[in-house]
Amino acid sequence: MTGAPDQNYNVFSSQALIDVVGDVTDEALKASRMKQFIGVLGGRLMNWGQRKSLFPLHLGIKCCALEMAAAGGSRFDAERFGVFFRSTPRQCDVLIVNGPISKKFADPLVRLWEQMPEPKWCIAMGECAISGGPYYQSYNILEGVETIIPVDVYIPGCPPRPEALIDGFAKLRQKIMRIGTKPSTDRAGDAPIIVGDD
Repeated sequence: MTGAPDQNYNVFSSQALIDVVGDVTDEALKASRMKQFIGVLGGRLMNWGQRKSLFPLHLGIKCCALEMAAAGGSRFDAERFGVFFRSTPRQCDVLIVNGPISKKFADPLVRLWEQMPEPKWCIAMGECAISGGPYYQSYNILEGVETIIPVDVYIPGCPPRPEALIDGFAKLRQKIMRIGTKPSTDRAGDAPIIVGDD
């Protein structure tokens, strides 16, 4: 045996074996185009799972929060459509803004948005969240939530019905199916959907 005198060939190096097998397997998968097939199949599976189980943040700002709660209640039962309300931003992928955003609440709302994992979406529910509503051009109310975070679905109304919110989730599913699970920073040119604008 020729080699370094201090090298012990009897010691099994599992990391070296994993590196060699990983390189050989990677090259074989690239040569047979199996890696591309697995990537496409995995992407479609992730897209399907993302759109079939939406987890909106349980955030109520004003009167539209009652309609959001009614959508999650037993009469309308949004859970049968795969919408499960969560109370922590770290487990959510949809932010429902359902009330007027004061300038004092803008920073906490952006903080909640940034704590949510990617990919994430935003639904503006009601006239207050879309344009300021009756507080339009007020000194302390933002003229729409899109001034601080990107909005994917608009649900107009004052307040919109629970059926409109469920329809908004259906429109969001169609958007996820169309664009995939791209991060919110890569969707800058994508136009938002307006519920009822068919």
